[in-house]
Amino acid sequence: MFAKRKAYPIMADPSPAPADDDFTAPFSATVLPISRDRRLPCTMSTDMARDRIISAQARPEEELESNSATTLRPRVIGEYVGQSDLIEKLTIALQAVKQRQEPMEHVLLHGPPGLGKTTLAHVIAEEMGTRAYVTSGPALTKGGDLVGTLTKMQPHDILFIDEIHRLPAAVEEYIYPAMEDFKIDFTLDSGMHAKVITYNLKPFTLIGATTRAGLLTGALRSRFGITHHLQYYDETELLAILRRAASMLGIGEIGHDALRLIALRSRGTPRVTLRLLRRVRDFAQVRAGGRIDQAVIADALGLEKIDELGLDELDRSYMRTIGKVYEGGPVGLEAIAATLGEDAGTLEDVVEPYLLQIGFLARTRQGRRLTPAGAAHVGARSGSATDGSLFYDR
Repeated sequence: MFAKRKAYPIMADPSPAPADDDFTAPFSATVLPISRDRRLPCTMSTDMARDRIISAQARPEEELESNSATTLRPRVIGEYVGQSDLIEKLTIALQAVKQRQEPMEHVLLHGPPGLGKTTLAHVIAEEMGTRAYVTSGPALTKGGDLVGTLTKMQPHDILFIDEIHRLPAAVEEYIYPAMEDFKIDFTLDSGMHAKVITYNLKPFTLIGATTRAGLLTGALRSRFGITHHLQYYDETELLAILRRAASMLGIGEIGHDALRLIALRSRGTPRVTLRLLRRVRDFAQVRAGGRIDQAVIADALGLEKIDELGLDELDRSYMRTIGKVYEGGPVGLEAIAATLGEDAGTLEDVVEPYLLQIGFLARTRQGRRLTPAGAAHVGARSGSATDGSLFYDR
């Protein structure tokens, strides 16, 4: 129904931002022919997270691969695996708007990283036959960045903003009228010569993605017509993703039990699943003559020091520190970080979420402490010498 157009990401103009709210250069955003841009200033914890093979954060090489002919991302909604409730809602909405020749409703996707939020944005654009403009909240530093993008978009195009919770307040104000009325107001000049120009936009769809939905303002959250929390994937869904990826990579037939070794170590995250499959492929090519079976996969993942639950050495060191140095806890995060020589933000944002999810760690008012299952996994102490009730709040 609509002509297909190639997706381009958005990069903010590096020129200095105007003072205050004087956005006299509304057409300052540029588009570069690559798939996505996340090369943004990041914290120490984000950098360290990317170094871990089981991290759900995207790596630069994976972002570049998504623009190549061998990308493993699904392109249409029929190829998408998992998130069945969301897929059903999107399928109905897409069919309805295409029949009425209207733009898709604004969509907010929130949940842990690596579950397919960016992929879904490209799938929606492909189904609509339109262009997807991809950017992120920190990249939009001034109102002109957003205005320049919105004014060049064609009817029914997709604007995808990753990390939308990090949008500056000044930029967020431009989004409200654009989402509701498809128009924006920007100011030319300043002082007594200032004048406001209203620019009518072509109907478009905004897709926002965030890992921290609670940081969105109520005004912004209420303007999305479709809101959905993405769930972790189960073993069956990860196996389906692995079979499809193995076929596309030309790996050949891999036994069900062998694939399960990868799926069980993937932390319920497709991005981690595909990363482990690539490492197994490399190991098999160099060390096993291209043969992939249970023994080869076990050796490949053992080389990465990933155990049967998907924990790596940093996870185990964190638990051993609590269990052996601090006798199972409770202990403060800063004390653990100092003992390990790691950044406290890295431990809180990268290590702890998965340990909490699988029930190996408990957070209490007194501090962090291991659960019996976590203590048993690393062979650490499962009792407290101070209060005698390590696992139960009094």
